[in-house]
Amino acid sequence: MKDYTSQNIRNIAIVGHGGEGKTTLTEALLWTCGAIDRMGRVEEGTTVSDYDPEEIRRQFSISTAVAPVEWKDTKINFIDIPGYFDFIGEMMGPLRIADAALIVIGAVTGLSVGAEKAMAYTSKHSIPRAIFINSMDRENADYDKVIAQLKEKYQTAVCPIMLPIYEDGKFIGFSSLVTGKSYRYLDKFSKEMETTPEMQEKIDEVWEEVTEAAAAADDELMEKYFETGELTNEEKFRGLRKGIAAATITPVFCGAALPALGISNLLNFIVTIMPSPVEKAFPKRGTNPKTNEPAERVCSVDEPFSAQVFKTLADPFVGKISLIKVISGVLTPNTQFVNANNEKIAKAGSVSTMCGKKLTPTFKLIAGDIGVLTKLNFTKTGDTLCDPVHPIVFPWVTYPEPSYSMAIVAKKKGEEDKIMQGLQRLAEEDPSFRIEKPAETSETILSGQGEMQLDVTVKKLASKFGVECTLVDPKIPYRETIRKSIDAEGRHKKQTGGHGQFGHVKILFEPLYDEDKDFEFVDNVVGGVVPRAFIPAVEKGLRENIVRGVLAGYPMVHLRATLHDGSYHPVDSSEMAFKTAARLALKKCVDADPVLLEPIYSLDITVPDEYMGDIIGDMNRRRGRVLGMNPVEDGQEVVVEVPLSEIFKYATDLRAMTQGRGSFTKKFVRYEEVPSNIAQKIIAAANLPDDDE
Repeated sequence: MKDYTSQNIRNIAIVGHGGEGKTTLTEALLWTCGAIDRMGRVEEGTTVSDYDPEEIRRQFSISTAVAPVEWKDTKINFIDIPGYFDFIGEMMGPLRIADAALIVIGAVTGLSVGAEKAMAYTSKHSIPRAIFINSMDRENADYDKVIAQLKEKYQTAVCPIMLPIYEDGKFIGFSSLVTGKSYRYLDKFSKEMETTPEMQEKIDEVWEEVTEAAAAADDELMEKYFETGELTNEEKFRGLRKGIAAATITPVFCGAALPALGISNLLNFIVTIMPSPVEKAFPKRGTNPKTNEPAERVCSVDEPFSAQVFKTLADPFVGKISLIKVISGVLTPNTQFVNANNEKIAKAGSVSTMCGKKLTPTFKLIAGDIGVLTKLNFTKTGDTLCDPVHPIVFPWVTYPEPSYSMAIVAKKKGEEDKIMQGLQRLAEEDPSFRIEKPAETSETILSGQGEMQLDVTVKKLASKFGVECTLVDPKIPYRETIRKSIDAEGRHKKQTGGHGQFGHVKILFEPLYDEDKDFEFVDNVVGGVVPRAFIPAVEKGLRENIVRGVLAGYPMVHLRATLHDGSYHPVDSSEMAFKTAARLALKKCVDADPVLLEPIYSLDITVPDEYMGDIIGDMNRRRGRVLGMNPVEDGQEVVVEVPLSEIFKYATDLRAMTQGRGSFTKKFVRYEEVPSNIAQKIIAAANLPDDDE
């Protein structure tokens, strides 16, 4: 590629709901710019940005991909981002380093949940954005309906700057609301055409709206507009650019990705009115790791080098691939830098750009550009790379808490270590999932945003690391306790050829009404009936055996054990004998009214008002208790307490009930007694063996 300045770079993230044509749009952009000879098809697995075997098999994006193009002396780095909610982590990082977002909405499907979420995220983080209404060539395309939906939800923030032109029901061109001229599509490009009276009437209807939006972005233009009632085309461009850069104006374009209609015009608008990295409304702020003082960088080649890793790929041939955005300065193969997050010094070695999966070496990356470094083994997504003399750490995104969990099991025994190694590598690619190994169940728990994300992870384990796994429902970490006291006796006597075994204890077991204590041992022996040397063995025997309770084999909690009597044999007694006697005494707790306890979680569920009835009814079926409701933006927050056993797959169910508009967070609050009818089934399923000795 040519040698570009920071002012001539655009970093555009393509986002929106799954299935709206983001990857096809990326292909059309590449083809229109001459980066590829022919457009690939998602259905055929031939697109540039969907190159992973799982993406080809599933026919949708599951990972972020970069596609740089050149258009009119401008380098545009397009970032194709998955649209399905399970891969929201793939959206958050790239969006934070992009200079603008292009939100794709279908002309047939209209405003979708994915587009709403992208609008909300960009609004929250003041990321400039534009909207591309796709599939305008389809039979049921309705541009006016989509604009009405956008206006109803986002009011004056949305500013259409193109109007579609139809001829005999066919989408053939557009009218520009900036220049007031009309254009007919011709192959990749378009040529000016005569504006019909009907089109002029439509232009006149929204002309003032565009002019007002441009004027509102600049005080000087606003003053002129009030005085004269009009702005020149140049002034409108200036006002729109300023409003877009400040994320107060969202321009709307239209076209059709598959036949590549309107793509050249979209590219023209991107290079003329979308902001460059230099035009960001504020510098990139961070912290000096040596002093903990605030620090910042502006997008300039004259600043010290700094960059941030926004995506990591684990390639079996190349090794670790780190996609970076250069925030300031210049990066060359000879640049030495420090990872400010872990103080590891490294040298670039090789610098590349990436288009889909293809790496192309380059001699430098300048401030504002996107590129690739390889084999940075101690670097992960979100890390800051910078000049060692001028260190800075940039903040990174906080990924949403996982809401869907499954246990992952190797199909072949002995491959558990390979599973963990593979998962740790894949976590570098997707930091939004979590790997845990709870002590209570000894399972490997994989948690993420939904069923699809975990299924893709398992498939990647097989294809990249050769480990075949299955996902199963996790075990519930039930507990057991007792509701009444019992004075239990444990007597262990065994005679073999030589020394025998003898241990005898009497222990009072009581409920322990202290939530902070699971077990308490009390030594109340008098008169030496149990020698002091064996009392620790009694406690140890109890502690070792309360991990497997008397009802269904779950750990026993909130239990006080008071050793108050017993006997011993001067020759046959031993620590092992008293440990066994303690275990036998503990088994008598089956007569102390034992009960099962289950973990209870608090859920904060956020949904639009129209779904409230469905959510509350569903929670009642899950044995949930609604504690309260709080009004929030775009709906209600419902606070619920519900057993963990009822919500393992709630993320999937909630999306189905709310068309993807609902979300929730959860946290553990306490254990509660399991209802007897459910407890009976759990106990029967446990099928504990008799074990008297």
